[in-house]
Amino acid sequence: MTTAVRTAIISGVLLILWSVVSYFISESRSFTAFIPAIFGVLLAICGVIGRSEGARKHAMHAAAVVGLLGLLGGFGMGLRKVFSEPGLAAYSQVFLGIVSLVFLVTCIRSFIAARRGS
Repeated sequence: MTTAVRTAIISGVLLILWSVVSYFISESRSFTAFIPAIFGVLLAICGVIGRSEGARKHAMHAAAVVGLLGLLGGFGMGLRKVFSEPGLAAYSQVFLGIVSLVFLVTCIRSFIAARRGS
């Protein structure tokens, strides 16, 4: 299992767990708390598919797109909210951005290493 595949699965599980925890500790109990879980499920699925040698390239590129969308959405909306109306929802969005950033950096490093190896 490559580092990118492992990171996709771990990032996905982390986002799912964060969503569940933030849903139950929130006073409003809004289903929007599960938005990071949607990204987490997609990342975890791509990671599981990426365990297969034949599907790894496509799965990890799809996971990188999910990571990029999580990065843009998480930081784009979250940072604005942190300064205007701080709260659990804003911090959840920033957390999505941070996890997505770490995952995306791992993917880029993996893609560069794979390109140099061939």
